[in-house]
Amino acid sequence: MKESISEREQAIQKVRELIKGIDVAMLTTISGEDGLVSRPMKTQEIEFDGDLWFVTMKDTAKFQEIRISPSVNVSYAGQSYVSIRGKAEFVEDLEKKKEYWNKAYEKLLHASYDDPNVVLIKVHAETAEYWESGSIIKSAKLLLHQLTGAGGDSKLNETVQLN
Repeated sequence: MKESISEREQAIQKVRELIKGIDVAMLTTISGEDGLVSRPMKTQEIEFDGDLWFVTMKDTAKFQEIRISPSVNVSYAGQSYVSIRGKAEFVEDLEKKKEYWNKAYEKLLHASYDDPNVVLIKVHAETAEYWESGSIIKSAKLLLHQLTGAGGDSKLNETVQLN
């Protein structure tokens, strides 16, 4: 007998499929002075399980912004578009930093994984909204549906709960 997959597990699996292979995401934080601030970040090459991981330095604006307000958004654009809202926390685990470290970080950050200024950002995903690659077709169907009542499905995107 097959075990049924929970809605949460199905949502995580869907997001995992949509963001797989997209190396860079836009991480948006809340800045007290400037409102929302987005910057590109390299997502760690691990399978999405409800958490996203990034490497950063403590002497950055994003570190201070997350320390003050841990609410963040992470967006991905590829064959599909995915916007993930969640809470960020900092992880100091040296073994995890070593696991996620690579030579590119060394050159970019001018540091090594054991530098005390290096820290991991772990984003606990709460919700995800996504638009699949067929959105142009869906847009045309939505317009047809709105104009004539024909054309079927009127949804362009989906929102799923991840926590």
